[in-house]
Amino acid sequence: MGNDVVNIGSCVPDDLLIAECRRHRPDMVVVSSVNGHGALDGERLITALRAEPDLSRLPVVIGGKLGTRGSSVFGQRLMDAGFDAVFEDSAGIEPFRTYLESAPHAVELEATA
Repeated sequence: MGNDVVNIGSCVPDDLLIAECRRHRPDMVVVSSVNGHGALDGERLITALRAEPDLSRLPVVIGGKLGTRGSSVFGQRLMDAGFDAVFEDSAGIEPFRTYLESAPHAVELEATA
């Protein structure tokens, strides 16, 4: 879709994601889950990211297989935890594409103190 993407791998530790966000200064972080642990890992990850003052406003979305018993029960919980959007695997890729098309192209981040 014309975006530059930096893939930092699978099962990324929170501290590595935070360091890579500071290094690359992305417009958005996209977390994808295929193993059914997205809700559990995502909630921990977004809590750590939002605790960092210089990254607290960075748009972060999550999608995919968020739970081993289906994803639909996790959306509101993940939004409440701090994600900007949650995409259920059962809805397919179209809602995510629509979100990307409407997302701002630049995010002003606070400088690290």
